[in-house]
Amino acid sequence: MTSPDQLFADFEAKLAETQRKAEQMRAEIELVSVSERSKDGQIKVTVNHAGNLTGLEIGPIARAKADLDQQILRTMQAAQSKLADAMQGGVPSIAGSETMAELIEQLNAAYPEPEPDDYVEGGGGYGAIPDEDSRFVADHDTPASPPPPPAPPAPAPERRPRPTRSTEPAHDDDYFSGNDFLTDEGDRR
Repeated sequence: MTSPDQLFADFEAKLAETQRKAEQMRAEIELVSVSERSKDGQIKVTVNHAGNLTGLEIGPIARAKADLDQQILRTMQAAQSKLADAMQGGVPSIAGSETMAELIEQLNAAYPEPEPDDYVEGGGGYGAIPDEDSRFVADHDTPASPPPPPAPPAPAPERRPRPTRSTEPAHDDDYFSGNDFLTDEGDRR
């Protein structure tokens, strides 16, 4: 039979080993990063293991483009979408484990593949943004209905006469007699 001291020592050893593996895994995860270039090569984005931007290089040609912000975001999304694969290759200590599978699933859910470059959201799908003539238009134009007539003004509320104040001297210990504490209108005196 094993002594309680031996059981406790074994438990502490297992706990220390688990903590060491967790620290190793954390260190390996923190080393993972992904760099991606735009199609024209003018923008380079680097993201860390959490998908945060850690590096951005913009070439001189890209700086003059009107859609520079969109190109940066698209390149960043492309880099983030490759984090799951980089994690599998860059974190050998947990490869094949349930932890790795869960981590990869979370990364794929958080950073999906970006839409293709020629996809225009809200613009009809793939291809260039449609011009005004090719957009969907109803076969017939219906005239706009006239606005409804304005409503008659509401009658003014009745005003109550203000009560007269008491001419008796105020008593310090009787706050509520004779409207001394609050007036009828709710104002403090």
